[in-house]
Amino acid sequence: MTTLAGRTIAALRTEHDTLASTVRTLSAEQLDGTSGATEWTLADALSHLGSGSEITLAAFRAALGEGESPGSDFNQGVWDRWNALSPQDQADGWILSDTALVTALEAVPEERHEDLKVELGFLPAPLPLASFVAMRVSEAVMHGWDVRVGVDPAATLAEPAAELLAEQLSGGVSFLVGFLGKPPVLSDPAVVEISGTPYRIVIDEGTRLTTEALPATATFAGPLESALRLLYGRLTPRHTPAGIEVTGNVTLDELRVVFPGF
Repeated sequence: MTTLAGRTIAALRTEHDTLASTVRTLSAEQLDGTSGATEWTLADALSHLGSGSEITLAAFRAALGEGESPGSDFNQGVWDRWNALSPQDQADGWILSDTALVTALEAVPEERHEDLKVELGFLPAPLPLASFVAMRVSEAVMHGWDVRVGVDPAATLAEPAAELLAEQLSGGVSFLVGFLGKPPVLSDPAVVEISGTPYRIVIDEGTRLTTEALPATATFAGPLESALRLLYGRLTPRHTPAGIEVTGNVTLDELRVVFPGF
């Protein structure tokens, strides 16, 4: 598929398949181990992804006219049910729940990719399909990494996923970067170019990722996947590849404070 929505759905499928291949091998001990989101176990991260799949699918089906819009108590009920599951059931349940979501998205004909919009309730307007799926890709890519890095400390984001996510974070879901950053931490504004890419991280009264050719005040020397993990608070010293360097009017440690993660 050549539409942005189609490419985003394809990226979500790849992330699903990659993580599923890991999840099927996890032992009970590994499921109870610490994930990349240090307050969660691997099973906790999978529970979050599984409940998120269910919530996302409910909103999507409502947009298609195949179900009612979820009520105000829907999300909490889903979270409570998933939180009550055993770690193994959370892992197995994620595979089933996420498969259902990805399959439903793949079934949307390409001619509907541009006109279909999905209401989320917490945003001022419905999202185009590409942006709606991009929000799920954001969750899947980062929490998928949380799970994988719990098994392999050297785990990184796949390059195609990083490229698609950066395209979306600088476009249809640019508001997400604003939610991720804490800009008052810096004394001066910064425009951090990500070397070898068209992207810049802008930190002023807010935070954003852009392809605008703004004059850079600093440079992030390292792969795009590492810069994206930085935005999500997942470029801790332990998980920073060798050779990553930030030069200019801001340091890597300062950027870690601006983007503390979740």
